[in-house]
Amino acid sequence: MTKYLVTVKPGSSQEKIIMAAPADSSNSTGDINSTNDATPVELTVYLRAKPHDGEANIALIKALAKHFKVPKTSITILRGAHSRQKLIEL
Repeated sequence: MTKYLVTVKPGSSQEKIIMAAPADSSNSTGDINSTNDATPVELTVYLRAKPHDGEANIALIKALAKHFKVPKTSITILRGAHSRQKLIEL
C-alpha cells in the first residue's frame, strides 16, 4: 500500500493533480512506484467542490481514483478528514 501526503485546494476553477517526489528521496525520475513507504509522495489536488458537508473529500477520492485508475473503495483517508492536509492510503 502506498501513502500520499495530499494538500487539497477546494473551490478551484479547474480540477487537477500535481505530484512532487519526496524531498529526501534519491529517486530523480519521480516514479511513485519506487518510493519508500516511510516517505509519502506529496500531491496537491485542486478541486471544484467546496469543503461543505464532506463534498471536497468525496470529490478528492473520485479524482484520485480516476487519476490512479483504481476503484474508489481502495482509497482511504488516514488523517486529516477535516483539514486541507490529508494522509491518503491507496
